Amino acid sequence: MSNIIITGCSSGIGLETALYLRDRLVRVYPTARDPKDVEMLRSLGFEHAMQLDVTKPEEIQAVIAEVLKLEGKIDAWFNNAGYGQPGAVEDLSTDVLKEQFETNLFGVHNCTREIIPVMRRQGYGKIIQHSSVLGLVSLVGRGAYNASKYALEGLTDTLRLELKGTKIYPILLNTGPIESDFRKNALEKLRANIDIEHSHFAPLYKESLEGKAKKVPFSKNPDAVAAVVHLILLCDHPKPRYYITKATYILGTLKRLLSSSMLDMILKKI
Repeated sequence: MSNIIITGCSSGIGLETALYLRDRLVRVYPTARDPKDVEMLRSLGFEHAMQLDVTKPEEIQAVIAEVLKLEGKIDAWFNNAGYGQPGAVEDLSTDVLKEQFETNLFGVHNCTREIIPVMRRQGYGKIIQHSSVLGLVSLVGRGAYNASKYALEGLTDTLRLELKGTKIYPILLNTGPIESDFRKNALEKLRANIDIEHSHFAPLYKESLEGKAKKVPFSKNPDAVAAVVHLILLCDHPKPRYYITKATYILGTLKRLLSSSMLDMILKKI
């Protein structure tokens, strides 16, 4: 029976993936940053749910040590934890941008660096990186999130080359719109970190806060991601990346086919 550690399981994709995999006889070790969310996971029957803030290497090491004590191996690690910081590039302070990178990139890197030695010793493993369609194309007001995911793409592509010839597989998930608390949490970050009243983009921000933003097409439930993670666990030689939702397929294809100026015309309307 395979096992997996998942970060960011307080809600949405992380939580649904943990439940989905458990129902398919995978031994799941879900983690969350907030102790209250760890208790919630335990109340759902995840006896070995653990606290993990991906920005704290000592907590990552503790989770790895606990799972190795229980299992003697770690088959897969899903770097799912992350959030979106909205705001036009000109409205983002450097500190806010750094905070976005701390979780979405540096936190992922912390986990990846800690798990690779384990997988080298055991001779195999799968490291699943939660990227986004916004790691392929950019949208207005998503600069911080875009930048963090573009950076994750580059880091993971390089890691894949460096692990060539081993049985350790870094895998990118390019998810499109997924129904979760992601948007609600992003709006909280918008209120907290962006000076809306003095911004050139104030009308755009206010539309979002009032729920008047454009409806996102091609949205899927979180189990669309969970099903792909399960497929990866079952696969001996997983693909380097998986597109999830029609939006990712469409925009990923347009990125390859169109000039930058033509693609910009389309992205500006989304």
